[in-house]
Amino acid sequence: MSASAIPEMNGGLESHVTVQKRAYYSPPWADVSIIGVAGSSGSGKSTLSQAIVKKLNLPWVDSFYKTLTPEQSKMAFANEHDFDSPDAIDFDVLVEKLRDLKAGRRAEIPVYSFAKHARLDHTTSIYSPHVLVLEGIFALYDPRVIELLDMGIYCEADADTCLSRRLVRDVRERGRDIEGIIKQWFGFVKPNFEKFVEPQRKVADLIVPRGIENRVALDMMVQFVEKKLFEKSRHHREALSRLEAASKDSALSDRVVVLNDTRQLKFMNTILQDIDTDPEDFIFYFDRLASLIIEQALNNAHFEAKKIITPQGYEYKGLVPTGEVCAVIVLRGGSAFEPALRKTIPDCRTGRLLIQSDYSTGEPELHYLRLPDDIASQQSVLLLDTQMATGGAALMAVQVLVDHGVQQDRIVLATYSAGKVGLHRLTSVFPEITVVVCNMLDYQQERWVEKRYFRFNIGGRVGIGITG
Repeated sequence: MSASAIPEMNGGLESHVTVQKRAYYSPPWADVSIIGVAGSSGSGKSTLSQAIVKKLNLPWVDSFYKTLTPEQSKMAFANEHDFDSPDAIDFDVLVEKLRDLKAGRRAEIPVYSFAKHARLDHTTSIYSPHVLVLEGIFALYDPRVIELLDMGIYCEADADTCLSRRLVRDVRERGRDIEGIIKQWFGFVKPNFEKFVEPQRKVADLIVPRGIENRVALDMMVQFVEKKLFEKSRHHREALSRLEAASKDSALSDRVVVLNDTRQLKFMNTILQDIDTDPEDFIFYFDRLASLIIEQALNNAHFEAKKIITPQGYEYKGLVPTGEVCAVIVLRGGSAFEPALRKTIPDCRTGRLLIQSDYSTGEPELHYLRLPDDIASQQSVLLLDTQMATGGAALMAVQVLVDHGVQQDRIVLATYSAGKVGLHRLTSVFPEITVVVCNMLDYQQERWVEKRYFRFNIGGRVGIGITG
């Protein structure tokens, strides 16, 4: 049983919910652009990929070798295992991960150690890239991979250059001896290049001779990526504008809970909004008000009925939570809720995400993410932020939780103030979430709570240091 079925416990929510057509929202990472970079071993594809990654701060993946059997591992240490054959690559896992990323889902990328000739126990999590670089000798080999690529690049260099680069790399980075490298080159690398790698040249969109030294080709690729990023940003902003226009005439969701405007609440709001209030008083009364908001949010968490026997022997029909509650703090404003959260739920597990608006376009962008590993199994997830104006950041924050397996009806957004436009926009896309707000505004208001709470001003777009 959820709290929505218990009218007396949820601060005024009706026992029924208005059914409304869900609007559509797609985050900018929902259709990630993937660039494939293929070429012979030593052709400069890794250096070229790293140059693109460095210029544009993009994620880069290349670790999809199959796990070796004990016999294959023994052969690998003797330089007798063929790593330059398509059979060495786990294309099924590669395609699965690329499809996850293409759909906007988080992907766990395997990590391969060439020194140990084995996959490591840990993985690398990739989530929300706008553009991804896939690099490897067989990046353009599998038709399933080619279908997912937005651009295919083939790097080429003469054989002597490739061999010299491979010698330097394998000695420095992979701990191999020169004799073993040359043995692999003539036994596996060169024959497989002619048989499997060179034919990929025919399906490439761009052929790059001389690798990183080819500045013209590098600039072309960077311009292509920048164009893709600009298009994604423009489409995202247009989608947000359409959502705002479509939600203006719609009724406010029944799942928006506004705190009762009691005399005590008005008193605390007066202190908080008075420009002459001392910082110490502001923090004290905001903490009190934040506690009320969090307690109201917990009223909308999931409960189930339970009968207990009191010390006097009477039966009491009560409620218990159906599972654990965790919180996700939207930095930086949501941090102002932490003292109240710790007082209300001392052992509450927390996650963090940082969403900032681009200074030039106003588009919300996800910059940092750390969530509890089992957040999808939590019965209730509190999403905490001090203010919501247009709802763009809140939309993205809820989408992140949904992408990580959290069901909509388990999310409760708790905020001090929210504009009606933002509330309409958010609940039209996610009609099953609950929003608890202290002050609902008819106009958009600049963020001011965290500036006063943390007692220093932040101007423009700044970086936030995150610890703990």
